[in-house]
This record gives sequence, structure tokens and C-alpha cells, in this order.
Amino acid sequence: MTEQSVTVVTGANSGLGLITAQELARRGRRVVMAVRNTTAGAAKAAEIRRAVPAAELEVRQLDLADLASVREFAAKLTEPVDLLVNNAGLVVLGRRRTTADGFELHLGTNLLGHFLLTGLLLDRFAAGRVVNLSSIVHKGAHLDLDDLQFEHGYDAARAYGRSKLATTVFGLELDRRLRAAGSPVLSVLAHPGLSRSNLTARAWGNGRLGRLIAAIGTVITQSAERGAQPQLHAATAPEVRGGQFFGPSGFREIRGDVTEVRPSAEAADPAVGRALWAAAQDLSGIRYL
Repeated sequence: MTEQSVTVVTGANSGLGLITAQELARRGRRVVMAVRNTTAGAAKAAEIRRAVPAAELEVRQLDLADLASVREFAAKLTEPVDLLVNNAGLVVLGRRRTTADGFELHLGTNLLGHFLLTGLLLDRFAAGRVVNLSSIVHKGAHLDLDDLQFEHGYDAARAYGRSKLATTVFGLELDRRLRAAGSPVLSVLAHPGLSRSNLTARAWGNGRLGRLIAAIGTVITQSAERGAQPQLHAATAPEVRGGQFFGPSGFREIRGDVTEVRPSAEAADPAVGRALWAAAQDLSGIRYL
């Protein structure tokens, strides 16, 4: 009997990741909830089982800010994989902080942890999809390839924007490389617009714009359930093609029904993709594709 494939969702114990894990389980997928805090993850898995009694779930520990944890998670995941949703994201305002490996915290968690995880799991795929979660803030960001770790002139909100731009670049470059290798695996991207449980509002910072977004909150944003729809579409819609990017259809992609959206020109630049891929390989210690 062929071993059943699993779906891996990072950051699956809150917000968009929790909704994504629940809805994928509702659709009959066996879901591995990859979370930093397994106690909190187990409590959320119990909530999902109450809503979806037939849900097949497993909670496993994964700290994307620690590459040793990423390697341990991948080594213990021996099952075939048919879907990886790189959902987890982090916003920490204030001073510059670093991961266990000394990387700037946003870049290390949002990009490098997922870059390593994807590379370690790719040989478990016979087919399937990798979905990377972007953000609309990537469109206003710029990657300084000479200062990826943001060691000069650090600003936390800008660091988050850069990390989501890097995540978007990664998803598009992964698509190019998978296609060049003739792989059946699809690399797809999604962003949630501005969702009430999402980190996006914090990413705007504590300045005037950040305070304005916080003040008008429920007027401008959409629910987490609506915000999760683009990544669920990217993960499951049969007509999806590699390299597609999905987000809300409304004004400035803040809210609305799922539609295909366009990345920023910088995110879509193959030269940027090649340069970031080379840097990510050096920093994470893995080479693939």
C-alpha cells in the first residue's frame, strides 16, 4: 500500500495558518501542523478536531528562526509530501534582533528558514505544490543585496517589508528553477491583503500610517477567514499554474475575492532572483535546483 502523502503548514497554530490547516483537513488532507510551540499547537489541533471530527492532524515542532530545528523537523518527516504551505511570518518592532544562527530576525525567519525547509523536503515530493506567503508590503520594499542582514540604518517595519519581498522573490525563482529542471512540483504565491488576524498592520510600524491603520481596523481590513482564501486557492485550485500569485481583488489588493495579482517589478526580476538564491544558499548552507 502506498504511504499517504502529507501536507505541511508552517505557523499553523494561529491566524491564517490555523484557518489554512483546518480547511485543508476539512478537504481530506493529512496535515502536519509545523509550529514553534507544540503545546499551543496541540490546543489548536483539538479546536480543529471539534470543528472537523474527521481531521487527520499531527503537531510537530519547528522553529524557523533556528536552522538546526528546521533540519531536525525535516529529518523526522519521513512521509512523502504533496503540499508545503510556507505560511509562518514574523513581525517584531523595535531594535534589531537576530535568530539562533545570527541572521536578522525577519530575514532569517520569513525567508531563510523556509528556504532551507523547502530544499530539505523537495525530494519527498512526487508532485504537488509549494505555496509561499507574500504580503502587499513587498511592493514598497527594496532588497539591498549588499546588506541583506540590514546591519546599517535598521528599521523594523522596513526589515519586515524586505523579508516579504525576499519571500516573493524566492517563490518566483523557485518556479523558474523547478520548470527548468522539468519538475512536476509547482511553486505558487499568495498574499492575504490586510486581514484582521494578520501581521500586516504591525508591519506598517508605529508611525502615523501604522496608527491610522490600527484606528480604522475593521473598516479597511477583512476577516482572517477571507484573508486565508488566496493561499487556499493557491494550494488547492486545480487550474493553478506554477509562478502564479493570488491575492484580493479589491482596491490596492487590501480585501476582496481571490484573483491573480502581479508582484513588484523587483520581485519578478530574474537577476534579483538569481542573486538572492545564491545568497540564501550561502547563508542557509543548502544547495538545490
